Amino acid sequence: MSFWDIVWFIFITWAFLAYLMVMFHIIGDIFRDQELSGVAKTLWCLVLLFFPFITALVYIGVRGRGMAERSARAAAAQRQQQDAYIRDVAGRTTPTDQITQARALLDSGAISQAEYESLKAKALGTSLDAPVVPRARAAAAAPALDESGSAERR
Repeated sequence: MSFWDIVWFIFITWAFLAYLMVMFHIIGDIFRDQELSGVAKTLWCLVLLFFPFITALVYIGVRGRGMAERSARAAAAQRQQQDAYIRDVAGRTTPTDQITQARALLDSGAISQAEYESLKAKALGTSLDAPVVPRARAAAAAPALDESGSAERR
């Protein structure tokens, strides 16, 4: 097998995959179009089956603009559903919820009074002079000391 045979095989494979992508996109558009009757969908599919290349060119020429509009609408609807799902899963916390959570941390002893005040100010949108790092995060970030006083890795 010569070098040019390999190049030709790669080109033909690429062209065939591009052709399949166009065919599947057309078939998807045929079934996505709600204005097209069942008989018309059947006819398009049958003609696409028996005369695929010519039918694909005719379909893109005749219905290409509508195909792009339906695709854009489907993408926008999917994006809107995804955004709604993310908002639903992430939830929204109000300043009152944040202060309540900070108070629960203060009551459990996880944070100090100064840290509570910092979190409260942050939730209310005001600022203190210096933000305070909660002890739980500071302890997790600091290396532990062994008996000799040197830091050991966890």
